[in-house]
Amino acid sequence: MGITPTVPHTPEKSSFQKNSERAPFFLILTTLFWGGSFLFSKIGVGTIPPQLFVLIRFVTATLIMLLVCSRRLRQLNRATLTRGAMVGIALGLTNLSFVFGIQGTSISRAGILNNLFVLFIPIITGIIWRDRIGRINGVGIILAVIGIYLLATGGGSGFSRGDIISTFCAFMIACHIISVSKVLKDDDVLLITLTQFATVSLIAGTATALLPLPPFTLTRPALMAALYCAVFPTVICFTLQNVYQRYVTPTRAGLIYTLDPVWSLIAGYFVLDERLHTREWFGCAVIFLAALVPLLARLSSENRLIRTYLRRNE
Repeated sequence: MGITPTVPHTPEKSSFQKNSERAPFFLILTTLFWGGSFLFSKIGVGTIPPQLFVLIRFVTATLIMLLVCSRRLRQLNRATLTRGAMVGIALGLTNLSFVFGIQGTSISRAGILNNLFVLFIPIITGIIWRDRIGRINGVGIILAVIGIYLLATGGGSGFSRGDIISTFCAFMIACHIISVSKVLKDDDVLLITLTQFATVSLIAGTATALLPLPPFTLTRPALMAALYCAVFPTVICFTLQNVYQRYVTPTRAGLIYTLDPVWSLIAGYFVLDERLHTREWFGCAVIFLAALVPLLARLSSENRLIRTYLRRNE
């Protein structure tokens, strides 16, 4: 057995421990803000076309990030712009599909379907990089198919156009997460975030210019909803995620992020008076389990590895 040397108490060690303890709280707070984006996006696209809503949201977020990064702009180089734009394309498609999905379905169903990104990640990496999908992920995929079937035959609107777009949004969320891990290097986090927001603004602006806009009214509730989405689930959440996610394992972060649909379900039920049929509720529960089961299995494996490591180093 090896002997672990005593680590002296240093400010850096103390800071790491404090951040590790704070990380779950702040990551849960991000899920609350993200959950709120379902409600406020639904309010916004009620009177503003979805692509214009995204444009207002991300132009505002870009302007805020320009102020935050004002002293760093000299460090912005072509490599950071290129990588940030590549990741920003995935983020732009994610947000456009998010609002179009929200427009066509309830936020309760959209929240659950968006959570399927947990299963799309191993599917995408398995197809492109030949990573092993694994039996647990296979079980999750089967559960997801069953849950979607229950939603489609649950006595409500069936599997609507909005549900299809929300499922595509989950695919794009997975693409964005993978692109972050595969594309980004040791770039300045804030400058990368600024570049992503600016790229989404360009994509939303192009969509607004190319897609026909129905008659609309820029109501105060819709503009306030866009402002909420720009500040809380965009600027603040990206910052909190970038700061604190490094202090937890990806699996634990994934488990925390499964709270997103819980908040959207609560908001849909109590604020928008959304009511699902019993079969639809059951379908949502099965899809939620489809995302949760693989994460719990990976968490169990991580804990076993940690215990094994600690025993070997006692």
